[in-house]
Amino acid sequence: MTTTALSPLRTDFERSVAAYWNTNQVDPVNLRLGEVDGLYHHHYGIGEPDLSVLGGPVETREQRLIAELHRLESAQADLLLDHLGPIRPTDALLDGGSGRGGTSIMANARFGCQVDGVSISEYQVGFANEQASRRGVADKVRFHFRNMLESGFATGSRQAIWTNETTMYVDLDDLFGEFARMLGFGGRYVCITGCANDVTGRRSKAVSKINEHYTCDIHPRSDYFKSLAAHDLVPINVVDLTAATIPYWELRAKSDVATGIEEAFLTAYKEGSFHYLLIAADRV
Repeated sequence: MTTTALSPLRTDFERSVAAYWNTNQVDPVNLRLGEVDGLYHHHYGIGEPDLSVLGGPVETREQRLIAELHRLESAQADLLLDHLGPIRPTDALLDGGSGRGGTSIMANARFGCQVDGVSISEYQVGFANEQASRRGVADKVRFHFRNMLESGFATGSRQAIWTNETTMYVDLDDLFGEFARMLGFGGRYVCITGCANDVTGRRSKAVSKINEHYTCDIHPRSDYFKSLAAHDLVPINVVDLTAATIPYWELRAKSDVATGIEEAFLTAYKEGSFHYLLIAADRV
């Protein structure tokens, strides 16, 4: 693990977020799903689930359900990687808010390139580096205890950067300014995020419950496009994944790893106060 000379935790809010993820070390969802194939995610899933997992022998039902939830989460990560554009083995990528490292490891496996992940959770950084070592890719996939708002990587050093459900923890102008600095001309930024409906989202009790549960601050949808434009990041593809993620949440609500937040997500998505969005933008 590499670190900056000073702590990357600059505000009380960042310290509270780091404390949440540092103490949330035995989250049954992320750990049990990751045990399926050793890819540990910190995001949600998309696609049509195989509902046959709910049938069959009762004693193995939960095992089948866990494997299916993990398949949907890995499908989400694959979709994000599909939008990074042409990546060469000599390129360098950045995973902003890298969690336990699953998407970074998938990116290296697909492209063969260098991937750096940054997180303000020391626990997550240690866990992710251990996974990279176990897979024999620690020379190419490295995780750092750093703040993605001030990551320390060189200007123009990244061909692509992504955030997977982490932008609700930061100021978007600060974030996109830093990403625009690191991306070379024509470089690609891809974001998958939950965002609030500009008209109804801030009044939604379900959205407020999600904020409270994860100690985050969900941004309105329009804020993403305003901040991207302000930092010369031009969207080339916008995909509304809301309908594609609802079946995942319905299936997760039936599992033993449900945390109780499933109802809030389903209510927010179905009432239209919350959207699940993929944005791919080029640096110009």
